Amino acid sequence: MSMQKSVRDKVLEYVKQKYGTEPEYLWMRFPRYAVFRHPNNCKWYALIMDVLPEKLGLSGKERIDILNVNSGDPLLTELLIQQRGYSRGYHFSRGNWISVLLDGTVPFDQICHRIDESYTVTASKSKR
Repeated sequence: MSMQKSVRDKVLEYVKQKYGTEPEYLWMRFPRYAVFRHPNNCKWYALIMDVLPEKLGLSGKERIDILNVNSGDPLLTELLIQQRGYSRGYHFSRGNWISVLLDGTVPFDQICHRIDESYTVTASKSKR
């Protein structure tokens, strides 16, 4: 019997392989919150959290994994949050941060695209 990797695990693998980024666990109170930073400017380009569904206006009692990324474009942000599996960035009150459900609702290739986009828009201007 093979264990299927969670979307969260796939994201962790993807950022390590593509960007060489290791997750940083900054909060003892939230041991599953993982921050991903640019190696050159230390800015966050992604954050994985597990939150209660009600925090995103969803139903359910079990914590769910989400990925916060920066779209870099207010228009794109508005379009994405209209789609299933996306919402305004949880715990990010400004900017173009969006939350992506990591429960299979959003296809993994789209999640990777969102990560790549966020990595690009949060890079130092000289690296863009």
